[in-house]
Amino acid sequence: MESIFHEKQEGSLCAQHCLNNLLQGEYFSPVELSSIAHQLDEEERMRMAEGGVTSEDYRTFLQQPSGNMDDSGFFSIQVISNALKVWGLELILFNSPEYQRLRIDPINERSFICNYKEHWFTVRKLGKQWFNLNSLLTGPELISDTYLALFLAQLQQEGYSIFVVKGDLPDCEADQLLQMIRVQQMHRPKLIGEELAQVKDQRVQTMDLEQSLEANDGSGVLDEEEEDLQRALALSRQQIDMEDEEADLRRAIQLSMQGGSRNTPQDVPQTSGTQLTSEELRKRREAYFEKQQQQQQQDPPGQLSHPREAPTTSSRAVGSDAGDMSEEDMLQAAVTMSLETVRNNFITEEKK
Repeated sequence: MESIFHEKQEGSLCAQHCLNNLLQGEYFSPVELSSIAHQLDEEERMRMAEGGVTSEDYRTFLQQPSGNMDDSGFFSIQVISNALKVWGLELILFNSPEYQRLRIDPINERSFICNYKEHWFTVRKLGKQWFNLNSLLTGPELISDTYLALFLAQLQQEGYSIFVVKGDLPDCEADQLLQMIRVQQMHRPKLIGEELAQVKDQRVQTMDLEQSLEANDGSGVLDEEEEDLQRALALSRQQIDMEDEEADLRRAIQLSMQGGSRNTPQDVPQTSGTQLTSEELRKRREAYFEKQQQQQQQDPPGQLSHPREAPTTSSRAVGSDAGDMSEEDMLQAAVTMSLETVRNNFITEEKK
């Protein structure tokens, strides 16, 4: 889209930008438009003087500022219309009932001029494609044929006045080039205000960072990074410690199921290297006590089929008959015994 002429906003000269973007060149300057505005003001003054230079209406007219221009650079629709007459172009109100009755498809037109609250911009067809040439945008905005009618309808809902430009526009390079090729737009142009705000934010952030580095000579940033690293390491150590404690508890429970009652490998399946869930532990514990009860029922009274020793702990002794203790007492004793076994193994390893 480099061949498309797009004059960006400067001050309040949107009328100038609108005309130049429509004609695709630097055809009008503020001086030329001001000259047209003064000429219109003089014509209006002469018409008012016809009613008498001493009349109240004439004196009031002279005291009022110009309705065709102001100091900010705004120009009226009359100024724009007179400027286009130089090129044999005229404006027709698109919103008017007379034009709407013609039922002309907007795609069949060549260009539009839009106005809302003293802002003017052009929508023009170049080649076979439509472009929004609003001077408030960072560049031309491509408008598809299917979206053009919706775009104009949206402007009308927002209160815009839309004018159809009738007549032959002057030839331009962009129109000739786009007759042969079609362009695609990957990213929509932003509003100039948005882009400037983004650039300003980036500059402010850069300046703040530079000032911070100069004030702290870089040490402040390094200290913060070092503190963040220390906090991360501390959290990591806490997590490792918690995982070690959980692993020790799981091993203790497994040992209590395997070695607490000195069952043979055939009695209780080995679970070395496997993490058992609480549900699996509960099921194995129930299976263990059911097997103990079955053995007691099969053996003669007063005699056990597998004599067992009674290991003692610092808190209580586990009896030779598992049925003499409750299930909870048996599990607690086994866990205590296993924890002491693990602790003794750690002490032995440290001595080595």
